[in-house]
Amino acid sequence: MKFLDILKSANSNLLRNKGRTFLTILAIFIGSFTIIATSGIRTGVNQYIDSQVASAGGEGYMEIMPKATSDVIMDMMGGSSDEVSEYDPSKSLANLDSLTEEDMDKIREIEGIKSVKLYESAASNAEYFVDASGKKWKIATLSPLTSNQVNIEVLAGRQVNADADESEITLEEKYVRAFGFANNDDAIGKNIKVGVKNAVTGEITDVEATIVGVQAPSFMTTNREWISESFNQEMLTVARAGVPAEMIGHYMATAEFDENYSDEQISELKKRLDEAGFTGMTLDDQIGMMKSFLDAIILVFTIFGVVALIAASIGIINTLFMAVQERTREIGLMKAMGLGRGKIFAMFSLEAITLGFWGAAIGIGLAFIARAIINPLALNTFLKDLPGFNLIQFDIVQIVVLIAIIMLIAFLAGTLPARRAAKKDPIEALRYE
Repeated sequence: MKFLDILKSANSNLLRNKGRTFLTILAIFIGSFTIIATSGIRTGVNQYIDSQVASAGGEGYMEIMPKATSDVIMDMMGGSSDEVSEYDPSKSLANLDSLTEEDMDKIREIEGIKSVKLYESAASNAEYFVDASGKKWKIATLSPLTSNQVNIEVLAGRQVNADADESEITLEEKYVRAFGFANNDDAIGKNIKVGVKNAVTGEITDVEATIVGVQAPSFMTTNREWISESFNQEMLTVARAGVPAEMIGHYMATAEFDENYSDEQISELKKRLDEAGFTGMTLDDQIGMMKSFLDAIILVFTIFGVVALIAASIGIINTLFMAVQERTREIGLMKAMGLGRGKIFAMFSLEAITLGFWGAAIGIGLAFIARAIINPLALNTFLKDLPGFNLIQFDIVQIVVLIAIIMLIAFLAGTLPARRAAKKDPIEALRYE
């Protein structure tokens, strides 16, 4: 009996009890569909983030803070939501270490660092935008662009110049419409005011900047308006007027290094910073934290798929045990005609593998159909502000691996019934009623 004949026989034998076979394949389908769908979402999200990081550049740029400060921040982020920790004064936000001029000199001396400057933001003191008519608008976040190595995509105009002496700002397209400009190009070169609150008196002063660009939608620009360092400093001057110098702390710096550094060289640079008492974080590191968070969420759904596959494996065992029981006389006849144990084992194993294959194939096929429906729907609804974000994307290698894993699980599940069939005594089997 040739392999092809065994394969044909395995497929035809599955149709002997269509109801039982259908339910087993359905269980495999649920597991495979869940896993491939969640894997597709993970791939889609990561591809979009990677494309945004690639367009943003950021090579040769990192943010640096005292190691003690980063430890406090990471400790706060890593706390459990249902547990209360004992107060530790060393891990209080009130005691965050400020970067001193001595620290800055130490960072400059570290091998690989080309330049470094203190990073401070007036975002928390920015109260509102004021348009040409005097109407006030809510501000989400103002972010100083501290390095021209970071790229901000624009629909019109250009990104702000981090080194410019002028006060510059780029806006999201929603503000262009709100401020009454005819179109994106019409906004370029116009002035906009920001109300800045003084930290001591609470008095709000309007500070003016020139609109130099309209930002393209992306995760880097959503609810964030980019400003030049000179405009940031102008706002800080207003916000800190009257604040004692000893109360002003700088907790972060931005540094530039060779943009051609490899991942290994960047890792070595971070080690040197760590040994000096600092923490360095590149744009990829910051995005990596977002990826890790999303991966953790998706992992939960993947676990549900794995549980479904385990349940499906039990279904395969049950299906094949019943098949062996029902076909006892047939097995005896095949053995009496000279069919060996190996081929009997192969026949039932192939039935198990075939169950796995069809369940996986149907699950993957419906996942592709779901992608064709969900992606356009998402882009027209909750992802409309993130053009180019395809929520579900499939990696062909992952799909092939998934099919292989499911077929392997099916084979392992069918091993016990197949061995039972192969070990049957032909005389006893022929007597079976």
